[in-house]
Amino acid sequence: MSEIRALFWDVGGVLLSNAWDHEERKLAFEHFHLDKAAFEARHNEVLRPFEEGKITLDEYLDRTVFYEPRNFSRDDFKRFMFSLSKAKPQMVEFARSLSTKYLMGTINNESRELNAYRIRQFELTKIFDLFVSSCFVAIRKPDEQIYHLALDLIQATPDQCCFMDDRPVNVEAAAKVGLQTVLVKDRQQLQQELAKVGIRA
Repeated sequence: MSEIRALFWDVGGVLLSNAWDHEERKLAFEHFHLDKAAFEARHNEVLRPFEEGKITLDEYLDRTVFYEPRNFSRDDFKRFMFSLSKAKPQMVEFARSLSTKYLMGTINNESRELNAYRIRQFELTKIFDLFVSSCFVAIRKPDEQIYHLALDLIQATPDQCCFMDDRPVNVEAAAKVGLQTVLVKDRQQLQQELAKVGIRA
C-alpha cells in the first residue's frame, strides 16, 4: 500500500451542514409557506445544472420560487439559504490539524454561489489547497470522472489518496476508482479509520 499524500473531503455533511439538501429545503418551505410538492418538482428539474454551475442562483430561484409573485423578496430568500450553513467545529478543527501534513482538497457537489459563500464564511482556503467542486468542474459525484479529475490535478495515483464522505454512493464510486475511502459518521470514528491507514494529526 502506498503512503497517503493527499486527503479529499466532502464538505456538506462532513465539515459543514449541507448547503441545500432536503432538510434545508424543508426549513424554507416552512419559513416561506411554499408548496413543497411544486417546489421539489421544479428543484429536481434544475438540480443538475445548478450544481454543475450551468445556471446561477438567480436562475435557479426564477425556476423554483419566483415564477409567480411572492410576499417576500429574492434577497430575503437568499439570506435564508445562506443562513442555514453551519460549521461542524470538531470536524473543521480536525481537518485543520491535518492541513500541514497532507495535500488537502475537497470533492463536493454544490452550486456556485453557495459554494463560494461557504468557502469564504468558514475560511476553507486556510485548510484546503484545491476545491474540486461540481460547480467548478461541471461534474457531480458519484460520477467517477470527478475523482479521476482530482487525481489528474494533483498528479497522484489513487492509492496515494484518501476520500471521505458521509454518503455511501459517493464512497463506493471513489473506491471503484481506487482511492482509499472512509464513510464518515463522526470525528472519533473518522480519526480511528484514518489511523488504520497511517494518517494521524
